[in-house]
Amino acid sequence: MAHEHKLAIFRGAVKFKSNVSKIWGVFIFLSIVTIIEVALGILRPDFLVDNRFLALKLLNWIFIILTIVKAYYITWDFMHMRDETTGLRRAVIWTAIFLISYLVVLVLIEGDYIYEVYKAGFIKFNF
Repeated sequence: MAHEHKLAIFRGAVKFKSNVSKIWGVFIFLSIVTIIEVALGILRPDFLVDNRFLALKLLNWIFIILTIVKAYYITWDFMHMRDETTGLRRAVIWTAIFLISYLVVLVLIEGDYIYEVYKAGFIKFNF
């Protein structure tokens, strides 16, 4: 007996008639998100570059969020995570969320420390 894949995305909001049309639908969604990222990277709106939230520019937060959205849909649809059991999905997703959050916090703390050391003049910028 063949395993049938679910043909809906966005929690059932968009449904497709075949796997091929679903692949194209997800591809178009991921392309739109990538085009938005590239456009923001080229245009760099002043209000997103000048304003900060948690020591990071708003533009950087948008990039992080859009990248996580793309990673989610690649895993969910192309790697068929939606067809797995709830326990496996939670184990994979929560582990990834914990490790990524931990890494982001470490990078922000260490980066801020290094910035403050260089700013205070204890060590010269020599690179």
